[in-house]
Amino acid sequence: MTTAIGAASAAATSTPGTAAEPTHVDVLIVGAGISGIGSAWHLQQQCPGKSYAILEMKETFGGTWETHKYPGVRSDSDLYTFGYRFKPWVGAPIASGAEILKYLGEVIEENGIGDHIRYGHRITACRWSSDENRWTVEAVRKADGVAVTFTADFLWMCQGYYDHEKPYVPDWPGLSDYKGRFVHAQLWDPDTDYAGKRILVIGSGATAATVVPAFAEKAAHVTMLQRSPTYFFCSENKNELADRLREVGIDEPTIHRVVRAQIMYDQDQLTRRAQTEPDAVFEDLKELIRLFSGNPDFQFEPHFTPRYRVWQQRLAFCPEGDIFRAATEGKLTVVTDTIDRFTETGVRTSDGTEIKADIIVAATGFNLSVMGGIPFSVDGRTVDWGETVTYRGMMMTGVPNLAWVMGYFRASWTLRVDMMGDFVCNLLGHMDDIGAKKVEVALRPEDQGMDILPWIEEDNFNPGYLMRGLSEMPKRGDKSEWRHNQDYWAEKDAFPHIDLTDPAFVYDGQRATKREAVAAE
Repeated sequence: MTTAIGAASAAATSTPGTAAEPTHVDVLIVGAGISGIGSAWHLQQQCPGKSYAILEMKETFGGTWETHKYPGVRSDSDLYTFGYRFKPWVGAPIASGAEILKYLGEVIEENGIGDHIRYGHRITACRWSSDENRWTVEAVRKADGVAVTFTADFLWMCQGYYDHEKPYVPDWPGLSDYKGRFVHAQLWDPDTDYAGKRILVIGSGATAATVVPAFAEKAAHVTMLQRSPTYFFCSENKNELADRLREVGIDEPTIHRVVRAQIMYDQDQLTRRAQTEPDAVFEDLKELIRLFSGNPDFQFEPHFTPRYRVWQQRLAFCPEGDIFRAATEGKLTVVTDTIDRFTETGVRTSDGTEIKADIIVAATGFNLSVMGGIPFSVDGRTVDWGETVTYRGMMMTGVPNLAWVMGYFRASWTLRVDMMGDFVCNLLGHMDDIGAKKVEVALRPEDQGMDILPWIEEDNFNPGYLMRGLSEMPKRGDKSEWRHNQDYWAEKDAFPHIDLTDPAFVYDGQRATKREAVAAE
């Protein structure tokens, strides 16, 4: 008997597209990760008459969950909100990468999405023609190196926001002198044997919070070297409300809906408290660490007192407080300092501390990749995303018939996948209703003179990967329509009421209100 994940995996490893397959579709989705799979589901459900294909660079689905293979890889968002709204999650709130891949495989298999995915296709160019009102997408097929061309009326970009092949590694002095094994966590080989080894993890964010306790189970010792501390949220890896509802016999779709609402309410309260009473929130986080570490006298200075406000960077989730238990049990040493240089046997910090290690793992984050680094052009003009202005973080001025899924930093990424699924499908339906072949966004007369600013305020959210690549991101305006405000709780109310006849939308070269006036006459 073939399981859902087995069938999806079999499809993923089958021979990619052939010349006989259709090369024109109504909608072309880029990426078969959690965004692309969710977007495909919405397109099938809400626009069943639309043809579509998914182009995926890798040989299988999963995106991030296929890229990252380091020990202990898991979600840092709960699966009741990180899972789709249309498919109940029935496991522990924090799930392993393998469990997430299984979930995605079930979505693909249960909905026939696999038939639409073209694996092993690396896109090399996307060109829009206003004469034809369509995109031409060039790709190279990995299986045989053949260049293939697709055309589409609409592009749905679901490729994520970071480079899956080249992670961020600082230019550390002496790195080539190190004689042990050095690897970035993003490129970890799961066959690596680290049992009994001395491991140095450089970094203290969500990846470090995951990999450190996993290493500590078998390594001789783990050291975590950080430039500055990170906030951690400790909790049991269970949801009492979900467990209680199951106990009394409530059906899973209802449990999923109710628990999602409960979690999102709690997250909203935490986010608002982090802004209005950050010191009190930090004290609450400390109390959880003391509880889960088993050490009521746990010391937070200097290694666990961050320099920024709670939620200015990702709040690392620690199920059962595992990283702090490792520290309490003597399996983990934390060093807060910068690197002077690498040596043959490890790292020397700026204060002269020598850290010897058999394996050094960089958990230093991503390199931002806007639109997957794909060259785009509109009517022969190269698109510089940093010169565009974003409409709600989804569409960009001067780029027709394209939507980009960019999720949330303070809430589950997938919440925006679902909301954008509704928006894009409504937009496609509206275009059909009015007979439009082209849609783009443009600043309205009332937006003239509006301040045009970087994608996000540094005081709002400032992880290293975003600050390093901020100039590459689309610009924002100072009005809610012209920014991705990172506030799910505001957007969930605003998105269903987006007015597709607002003058911000330009259909076939005419602003919405003008087009309607002509149609009415």
